[in-house]
Amino acid sequence: MQFETKIGRSTKEHLYVHGYDLAEDLIGNITLADMLFLGVKHRKPTEQESKMLNATLIAICEHGFTPSSLSSRLTYLGAPEAIQAAVAAGLLGAGSVYFGAMEYVAEMLQKTYQKHGDDYSTEELAGLVIQERKEQGLQLPGFGHHIHKPVDPRTPKLFAIAEELGFLNKHSQLLIEMHKQFCQQKGKEITLNVTGAIGAILSDMDIDYRLVKSFAVAARAVGLVGHIAEEIETGREESVAQQVFEYVENHTDYKG
Repeated sequence: MQFETKIGRSTKEHLYVHGYDLAEDLIGNITLADMLFLGVKHRKPTEQESKMLNATLIAICEHGFTPSSLSSRLTYLGAPEAIQAAVAAGLLGAGSVYFGAMEYVAEMLQKTYQKHGDDYSTEELAGLVIQERKEQGLQLPGFGHHIHKPVDPRTPKLFAIAEELGFLNKHSQLLIEMHKQFCQQKGKEITLNVTGAIGAILSDMDIDYRLVKSFAVAARAVGLVGHIAEEIETGREESVAQQVFEYVENHTDYKG
């Protein structure tokens, strides 16, 4: 049996990653975000792609206290010898409520153009998608936020960077038009959140929707390390995880 990969290989004197010499071509020359792009697209990003990708990852790297970060802190409390388990615990909740909208927005936008091509104007296509999803009983992903109302400050910032770097193209334009029409239909301003914006921008960067959420996972892993570091700095007895554990234990009505 013969296996095949284009990702990496090593010789006695060299390491190769996607055809590049790791020591000579990559180390010291590209960022960690660039390596993520390299893994997905099998080439180094352009300067514009690198700036855009780094901006999107930074935008979703840290969210403060969330179920994700609390999971990491609580797992570290129980298994301080396995920091990897604490990071992994925080990533396991990357589903439909947290992070998932990036993938769903990208899938919606990419499949819309696969189905309809360029047969409609952006305005017509936006109305068509909204109507189709309404008839199918599907929500519009990427809209709404429990804190940032009516504007998620990260969204206009990322779209501005995308426009500057040449990535505010048909997917982003469609989502922006959908947001406009959706707000008009609701009669109020609905938040276009950062995960929606990133799903559209990564689509304009030609990232397959099935890989889009992995960018959120990579960014969030970086943020979770900060939460674990704070637990270490605070000390076990005064850590947030210890306080959460004690609070729940002391404020639970045990029955049965």
